[in-house]
Amino acid sequence: METSEILKRVRKIEIKTRGLSSNIFAGEYHSAFKGRGMAFSEVREYQYGDDIRDIEWNVTARFNKPYVKVFEEERELTVMLLIDVSGSLHFGTAGMMKRDMVTEIAATLAFSAIQNNDKIGVIFFSDRVEKFIPPKKGRKHILYIIRELLDFHGESQRTDVGMAAQYLTQALKRRCTAFLISDFMDQRDFRQPLTIANRKHDVVAIQVYDRRIEELPDVGLMKVRDAETGFERFIDTGDRRMREAQHRWWRLRTEYLRDTFTRSNVDSVSVRTDQDYVSALMNLFAKRN
Repeated sequence: METSEILKRVRKIEIKTRGLSSNIFAGEYHSAFKGRGMAFSEVREYQYGDDIRDIEWNVTARFNKPYVKVFEEERELTVMLLIDVSGSLHFGTAGMMKRDMVTEIAATLAFSAIQNNDKIGVIFFSDRVEKFIPPKKGRKHILYIIRELLDFHGESQRTDVGMAAQYLTQALKRRCTAFLISDFMDQRDFRQPLTIANRKHDVVAIQVYDRRIEELPDVGLMKVRDAETGFERFIDTGDRRMREAQHRWWRLRTEYLRDTFTRSNVDSVSVRTDQDYVSALMNLFAKRN
């Protein structure tokens, strides 16, 4: 993509997503994610009803009576966007490509973050970490992120969500809010690394998918290609059993993902490319309040 075309698309996305984050998400984002992090402030003498896990043992030993740590809400967050850049994102039959919707959602969250004075960083991943952009503040940093979202091409076409979650756990020392944005077309079981990542950080999963993965159209013989492996074959969409098998696979896949997020204690939302991601994000924010 030429530089002038990238800049035009950056500007278009900035106008749309900054408006959304200003007019729609400002209060909801703040209440959904602010105050999740707690910073140590001071110690005071233990009072009845205090959580014994907050006891400061060094001070307690020194004065021979129990003292507890007092925490206060951190006034700024670090927000990380974990963006899937694998081959399966380059697909779309209605509305927009999955990759385009991922870009708009990420940009909207990024502008929401900086309007709340939060730092924002990005991890692009496939089945490896393709690029790490350290968290920073400011509009210039956001526009750099959007340019990368539009024009970044990973080296691998495959997906490894568990690897991305593990990298987040190791790379970010302080607690952050992490939005994991993917179609989750990963055949591996990523529940354990996701659970571990969510214990250290506040992980939120956003699934983007196309309606044709949910239900095949009856259009006769069709050549399909797996974007991550390159494997090609012909399928007969006129065969009702074929269409039913695809729909059954998608239903089982959806149940598996829902169970994975529930067991990992990760809030999640699914967005179809021909549907409104604004209402989906609003529902996600409301669920966290």
